[in-house]
Amino acid sequence: MTTPMPAPPYTAPPGPRLRSPAALARATAVLLGLVIATGLFACGTDLLEMDVAGDVADGGTGADLVERADQADTLFAAAGTAQGGALVVTAVVALCWLWRIRVNAEVFDASRHRLRRGWTIGAWFCPVVNLWFPRRIVADSWDASTPWGVRSGRTLVNAWWTVWLADLFVGRFADRSHRRAGTADELREAAGSMLLSDCLGVAAAVLSLVVVTRLTRLQERKVLSGELPASARG
Repeated sequence: MTTPMPAPPYTAPPGPRLRSPAALARATAVLLGLVIATGLFACGTDLLEMDVAGDVADGGTGADLVERADQADTLFAAAGTAQGGALVVTAVVALCWLWRIRVNAEVFDASRHRLRRGWTIGAWFCPVVNLWFPRRIVADSWDASTPWGVRSGRTLVNAWWTVWLADLFVGRFADRSHRRAGTADELREAAGSMLLSDCLGVAAAVLSLVVVTRLTRLQERKVLSGELPASARG
């Protein structure tokens, strides 16, 4: 009778490993700067649109006003295209950064996280839960990345998410108002709403930049402190 070969010992799959988020943070910061620049450009076009619509509503006429209106429409459309492109590229890189941050935070302290790692990406695209899950992921990663024994403050994270949500809702309202505007007065009001949305978008991008910078530094300092769990050191 042939003796069966012993089964090889089971090897557990490797767990999450620490990797520096610095390069992705720098790329995200540069792209957020682009988002801020396009947002400021959009604010300028919103003001121009409001000015032209106001002149039309007040009864203005003439070739000069028509030329200004055409210029305002062209710049408004260009700003929208620039903003959209900048946001898409920034979102891709920022999600890569956030994934790296989330994995590192799990190495620091897995008990801090209330959501599974897959939600780091999925939370942004699932209706309804995208109103609070992304903030929870960032907040949990912030807590896990804070030095041991130090109370983590979420003021910055809360401010960032509050402005982000405000921009989201105001932006949807402004876009709907602009598409439905049928008179010069309605167009002027829609442009005002769009201006508010773009200002909030700039503020959200600035706060995002601060969050990216601060959270990256927290993780780098935690690694340099040497106070890592045994699993991370091994």
